[in-house]
Amino acid sequence: MYSNNEVDNWVKEMAALANPKDIVWIDGSISQRKRLINECLKSGELIELNQDKLPGCYYHRSDINDVARVEKCTFICTKSKKDVGPTNNWMDSEEAYKKLTNLFRNSMEGRTMYVIPYLMGPSDSPFSKVGIELTDSKYVVLSMEIMTKTGSIAMDTLKNSPDFVKGLHSKGNLDPQNRYICHFPEDKTIWSIGSDYGGNALLGKKCFALRIGSYIGYHEGWMAEHMLIMGIENPQGEISYIAAAFPSACGKTNLAMLIPPDIFKGYKVWTVGDDIAWMRIGEDGRLWAVNPEAGFFGVVPGTSMKSNPNAMMTIKKNTIFTNVVLTEDKDVWWEGINLSAPEKATDWKGNPWSPESGEKGAHPNSRFTAPAKQCPCISPEWQNPKGVPISAIIFGGRRAKTAPLVYQSFDWEHGVFVGATMASETTAASTGDVGVVRRDPMAMLPFCGYNMGNYFSHWLEMGKRISKPPLIFNVNWFRTDDEGNFIWPGFRDNFRVLLWILNRCKGKVDAIKSPIGYLPKAKDINISGIENKLSEKTLESLLSINKEAWDKEIKDQAAWFEKFDTLPEEIKNQYKLLVERLEANLATATSAK
Repeated sequence: MYSNNEVDNWVKEMAALANPKDIVWIDGSISQRKRLINECLKSGELIELNQDKLPGCYYHRSDINDVARVEKCTFICTKSKKDVGPTNNWMDSEEAYKKLTNLFRNSMEGRTMYVIPYLMGPSDSPFSKVGIELTDSKYVVLSMEIMTKTGSIAMDTLKNSPDFVKGLHSKGNLDPQNRYICHFPEDKTIWSIGSDYGGNALLGKKCFALRIGSYIGYHEGWMAEHMLIMGIENPQGEISYIAAAFPSACGKTNLAMLIPPDIFKGYKVWTVGDDIAWMRIGEDGRLWAVNPEAGFFGVVPGTSMKSNPNAMMTIKKNTIFTNVVLTEDKDVWWEGINLSAPEKATDWKGNPWSPESGEKGAHPNSRFTAPAKQCPCISPEWQNPKGVPISAIIFGGRRAKTAPLVYQSFDWEHGVFVGATMASETTAASTGDVGVVRRDPMAMLPFCGYNMGNYFSHWLEMGKRISKPPLIFNVNWFRTDDEGNFIWPGFRDNFRVLLWILNRCKGKVDAIKSPIGYLPKAKDINISGIENKLSEKTLESLLSINKEAWDKEIKDQAAWFEKFDTLPEEIKNQYKLLVERLEANLATATSAK
């Protein structure tokens, strides 16, 4: 493994602070991983699952107060508060270093410090970046080995360069009062203490790939986005790629691994990534994207052979399950798996559980961590150093009444406005109240590493530089009737909307110009085979604009934008134009190409 003086000196400095009993470098080898797994089995940090049913799979149970991202404990730390903006928690970087230095002092006493060099992105790609995470958690090591390329490959990529993201993590004593996930974008540094859960502890995930990554992209002229990347292959063998942003637990993984309905013979969906996209402008003037991750860290509840068969096939081996139900024969179960619940089992807290227990056996934010290469529909291009060219960008969220099933922005600038006003109901993927509608621009509210007003400006500037920009759309699978039932069937049938989107990208279908964007003609969305679930009349209602809902929407948008002191003039103008269009004639639509 390549030696790097900058890395060596930093590791020594952090070891002097945390005071571990020993230091182990992660080399990415199978033999080292097996040793770590055996140590975890002996200590109880992992439970070996039924190796006949789930070969290479293990169970991990986190502390009951450490089960999700905690946004109130997550900070962007800079010298000036204005660099962070109104949507992030800010802490003065000097104050943060001082506070966390006291918490990290001797935090690893009696423990091992693991040094994890990791590569984000395909090998030999100009997109890719190197990080080093120091941690006292074997669970983090084993998970990072799934989620990233660890060990020699990272150090060989870094060579003598000082350009790496520094990550220091300690479980500490898992005290929620002393839990901090601090990002220092100006120093390309992450310090996280007091949590051993996924996004707080796997520092390559949201911390590097999005919070630090978005800051780096802002300054280097590229984009780090909370987006899936998928390819759709038609019967002629042509593949078009889509990037889509949805808040956590809103169906990103399901969409990324979609299987088209049976009537669409010859079509196939390829998964490039299910969560994060790093995008740059190519020499051809198009936007090209890579998935910086090597694995999936997916929400388990609701995942089934009906909702996501490709995910179910992916997690049959070499997977770490966290906070699900553990059966007596060392199998796993969760709510929404569409299999009978075990009569006797152990819940995510480690307590005896049965279907009569009166509470959920799996935590709503329980997870699987699995290698992406195991996915049956993983794209042959997912490790292409160039990435894949993006034809369409999709925004989406859970809106019961407001957003229609799908609409297209008028142009890039309007598309940025659509993304900037995105809203969704909160879910169990973050702590706090569930079911509250909140703005989540580009699904980046918890993940933007700098002032979001400047983030909108960056999107606008990127649009000026992309000579062949993707078209931008908004989708809403979650519109409900008066009884609260979802109207659109969802899951595999979402493919029907994706085909309309690609037909618009290729200029194959017209659209109706509405005050909010271009709406489909109902006849252009193929509902063959689901007429019993969805009539054309019902589809037309899904594509309608509710005046009462949009009257409230524009008021909410105005209140949202008041938060920003760096809101771009283009966004202000787009809001003004939307209000004028809605006031002029909300119900009128004119045909347009």
